[in-house]
Amino acid sequence: MSDWTRLSAAALAEKLAAGEVTSVKVTQAHLDRIAAVDGAVHAFLHVSAAEALATAADVDARRAAGEQLHPLAGVPIAVKDVVVTKGLPTTAGSKILEGWVPPYDATLVERIKAAGLPILGKTNMDEFAMGSSTEHSAYGNTHNPWDLDRIPGGSGGGSAAAVAAYEAPLAIGTDTGGSIRQPGAVTGTVGVKPTYGSVSRYGLIAMASSLDQAGPVTRTVLDSALLHELIGGHDPLDSTSIPEPLPALVEAARQGASGDLSGVRVGVIRELQGEGYQAGVLARFEESLALLRQAGAEIVEVSCPHFEYALGAYYLIMPSEASSNLAKFDGMRFGLRVEPSEGPATAERVMSATRGQGFGDEVKRRVILGTYALSAGYYDAYYGSAQKVRTLIQRDFDAAFAQADVLVSPTAPTTAFKLGEKLDDPLAMYLNDVATIPANLAGVPGLSVPNGVSDDGLPVGFQVLAPAKADDRLYRVGAALEALLEKEWGGPLLDRAPELEETR
Repeated sequence: MSDWTRLSAAALAEKLAAGEVTSVKVTQAHLDRIAAVDGAVHAFLHVSAAEALATAADVDARRAAGEQLHPLAGVPIAVKDVVVTKGLPTTAGSKILEGWVPPYDATLVERIKAAGLPILGKTNMDEFAMGSSTEHSAYGNTHNPWDLDRIPGGSGGGSAAAVAAYEAPLAIGTDTGGSIRQPGAVTGTVGVKPTYGSVSRYGLIAMASSLDQAGPVTRTVLDSALLHELIGGHDPLDSTSIPEPLPALVEAARQGASGDLSGVRVGVIRELQGEGYQAGVLARFEESLALLRQAGAEIVEVSCPHFEYALGAYYLIMPSEASSNLAKFDGMRFGLRVEPSEGPATAERVMSATRGQGFGDEVKRRVILGTYALSAGYYDAYYGSAQKVRTLIQRDFDAAFAQADVLVSPTAPTTAFKLGEKLDDPLAMYLNDVATIPANLAGVPGLSVPNGVSDDGLPVGFQVLAPAKADDRLYRVGAALEALLEKEWGGPLLDRAPELEETR
């Protein structure tokens, strides 16, 4: 194999286990790829070459000594910069945390390190995960590998772009309203939002604590299942962590890859299609439904009437929780500290000056929205009402799952738009998450799998949703669709992406 960066994580794991290649060689190949193309893509904020190679060398030595290792040991990974990593900078894409190096690891990072996966570095993101395009990073835009003039989705555009550009076989993202799945759709990668509470949030820099969820970003459904099983499971350090083991995700993905969905009921969500959805997105969606039907699935239509209010409810709940969570960034204890330009340096003046210079416009917009929604006299009218809508959306899911094993929709209404195209129109930007937000409000798991390209030659995604704690259903259906599509295409969708020019 001349280019180890083109293999899936599962294929790399097999070759590492068989002794056909070393982790040092695989890790160096990915570091070389980052050096070659990331000048154009800007997926990474920090590359940890020395640390990654040290981990790889350790794994190789332990494997040579005959030690039993985790199946993914030696396979490199990238981590979204909202996840704290001991000894590596963690900025959440914000100037207010520029240069901050955490003294501890997030639980999922501990699990990654314990399994022996070399961490290539930290990926770019919208500041504090607030955005749908990775244009709100304080450290510059990430570019879509399919078209460098277009957005890679957000907030986790860096992780998706790194995987799509073959800079990493695996990555960690976080999904608060679609920040794993929407970038997956527009970059031709697989993105999974696990059931809320099934992957520890300990060590995630919180935006909205009742919505945030970490999950896998990969190029195949099986790779996502392998990574999900590694990072998931109960964590006593997270009070919202589910005290139960995960279902058999890898087994479900392997079962689905056979292409047999006999007996599976697939519910098409009536409210998540039609007006506002690009014609090519809807065409690929209908073609994918036909493939699922051919695989033996029963296709039924379901209605979730309160989904039309999900966007409004989300943009009250999320900023309210964000305004509370971001209060800790005050210039007093860690991160950026800005002294006031005039007058005495009182605590209030330092906080005001630090937040004024440290937070970007989108973060300020959401903090102001959230603070207003939580203020005296408005709490019941805004935040309280949004929580009632959230309950209605959860009931819609319950009713729909009584009729179907999984629910499906397009992941995003359009393909990747051009950088700068929607920056001056926040509402247009927010509408990118119209199909992904309901899952976060209800806490159910969701998966986006690439299902073709639209008429503009850009990738689109197919979203699968399952009941809480039934993440295995995502992997069975997602792997089946992936196998059927790749049989039609003669290979993965990313094989059709234009080759990136080296910039080093």
